[in-house]
Amino acid sequence: MTASGDADSPRWTVLIPTWNGRHLLEEALGGLDAQVLQDFEVIVVDDGSDDDTVTWMRSQRPADRVVELPSQRGLAAALNRGIAVARGRFIALLNNDAVPEPGWLAALDRAFATTPTASFLASRILLYDDPSRLHAAGDTFSRDGLPGNRGVWQPDGPVFREPCEVFGACAAAAAYRRELFDDIGVFDEDLVMYCEDVDLDWRAQMAGHRCRYVPDAVVSHRLSATAGGPIASYLVARNRPLVAVMNMPGFLWRRGWWRIAWAQLKLAAAAFRAIQGRAARATLAGQVASFAHLPRAWSKRSRRQRSRRVADDYIDALLER
Repeated sequence: MTASGDADSPRWTVLIPTWNGRHLLEEALGGLDAQVLQDFEVIVVDDGSDDDTVTWMRSQRPADRVVELPSQRGLAAALNRGIAVARGRFIALLNNDAVPEPGWLAALDRAFATTPTASFLASRILLYDDPSRLHAAGDTFSRDGLPGNRGVWQPDGPVFREPCEVFGACAAAAAYRRELFDDIGVFDEDLVMYCEDVDLDWRAQMAGHRCRYVPDAVVSHRLSATAGGPIASYLVARNRPLVAVMNMPGFLWRRGWWRIAWAQLKLAAAAFRAIQGRAARATLAGQVASFAHLPRAWSKRSRRQRSRRVADDYIDALLER
């Protein structure tokens, strides 16, 4: 990883991964142009697009850095490539279908300055088409092995205007100290996309890194504008059990393995009831595909659990009941 610290290095790197998202980038980048805090560089990582993203960026945004991947490798790989060349002390991730409010980066910067115990930060992410409702106020993880977005679909009320510690950050709009990646590594490319941020949340928390929710860091997000539909259903269904296997400590499995299995059965039953739909069939295919990936996930689990630095009680308190 490239180390920051040069006099000419920006304080922040804002990293935008994109795949055939030229039609979305102009608004996302316009939101960055309007930021109150301007000490940042922009890196757009193009994940093998076949639209005119790279040509447009180089002609219309020559001051921004473009990293071009020769073929599509997935969101996790695109993020990792951007992190590898980032020069900022702090690294913010922003989806190409997300639009930050002018005070977004300044709020994240203040949070890092005033909360030295926080290694990563979660934004208040609103629904683009209905900004009165939330997409995420941080990530959650439940004892039944399922990840979630805190506050998803709920009205953006007073409870979500208060800063607090959360399990993790939705990578559609998140911020990280560079030292976190130096310590635990980057995103797991085997997951491709979906739940790759939850997996990082787990590894960070097990290493003792804490996440802070920053309600003043506001972003509007078009859900799955780049990669939704059946591929999203497939990868979410495949990756959820893999993240649980790789990361949930043994005491949680011993105490609630039946709860984890029951949650997966309920998801499969719901998909069977809607079997005529493409998303339902993709969900079932993803659940079946997860079995083929279990040996590799188990080998990663062994390494992660051996390196855990926090006590069982700390992890238990993080999870939703």
